[in-house]
Amino acid sequence: MKLDDLIAKRFLCGKCQSGGALVKRFAATGTGLSRMFDIEHNVFIAASCENCGYTEVYNPEVLEGKDDLGAVMDLLFGG
Repeated sequence: MKLDDLIAKRFLCGKCQSGGALVKRFAATGTGLSRMFDIEHNVFIAASCENCGYTEVYNPEVLEGKDDLGAVMDLLFGG
């Protein structure tokens, strides 16, 4: 299962406690030359609550680097 799908499935809103999220990836520029040349090499995952719109941002490099991704998802969203 893709990381984005896993986040959407396991999401629990930190604000209203509702389940279900709209998940999108977005890119952002860094600093220095990457900003000057508009090179977007920083990719993030945004999960927005389908009920209230509260949005949490995750760094996929950190999550994908974990050996037991299921345990990380349990930690983030409860198990």
